[in-house]
Amino acid sequence: MEPIAIQTIYEAMTRIAPPELAESWDNPGLLVDCGRPAARALTALDITPAVVEEARRLDCGVIVAHHPVIFTPLKRMDRRDVPFLLAEAGISAICMHTNFDAAEGGVNDTLAGILGIQEAEPFAGGCGRVGTLDTQAPLTVPALAALAQRRLGALCVPPREGPAVQVKYADNGRPVRRLAVISGAGGSLFEEALAVGADCLLTGEASHHAAIDAARLGLGLIAAGHYATEYPAVAALAARLQEAVPGLAVFASRENRDPFTYL
Repeated sequence: MEPIAIQTIYEAMTRIAPPELAESWDNPGLLVDCGRPAARALTALDITPAVVEEARRLDCGVIVAHHPVIFTPLKRMDRRDVPFLLAEAGISAICMHTNFDAAEGGVNDTLAGILGIQEAEPFAGGCGRVGTLDTQAPLTVPALAALAQRRLGALCVPPREGPAVQVKYADNGRPVRRLAVISGAGGSLFEEALAVGADCLLTGEASHHAAIDAARLGLGLIAAGHYATEYPAVAALAARLQEAVPGLAVFASRENRDPFTYL
């Protein structure tokens, strides 16, 4: 298998997740360029030392991740820093963050599909998705939270101990017909969810105060975990990149685990 230029792989990713969709504060792109072509690629949510070692073991010359491996300006590096580990191993890193959240077929389209949202439409500046649930009867917020825990848990890397997904919710006491989803830390976007007629917002993380405000305004709120709402898109990304770059062997990371252990 002939190695493929990193720039070619990056250009394919810009078609999958156009950089212009990224938020202004974000840092997507080809963040570590070792200048070596790659015959194999690894997709991941986060680039951790374990993921770098996994890429090395699988002989992957590039990791394509959701969360940027460099987010704030680097002022120094040492051997514990992931960009250093990547450069030392000769592994490049492409990171597509909020642009992959918003992209067609990206993180939030994947999440909407897992939860059975029909005719999903963008909201919250294009990042989230909202639509009608495909259930025969409307679900309560607790029932929807349990459904999310089962479906997302089945798609995440099995934890070393504890439950696969830990879910918490604020119940508004009303059935959920129209659901808004936004992966990761989207709990502050409850007003945007209400503005598009959602009965409930499902996200990864939500603060104490967001839950109070959502309840006050009559919106159900479910926080299913940052990792759990985003990791399932890793496999979807692997399939899309494999199709977009013929000849590139693409693997979804199995070492990229939730950093939390739950009781």
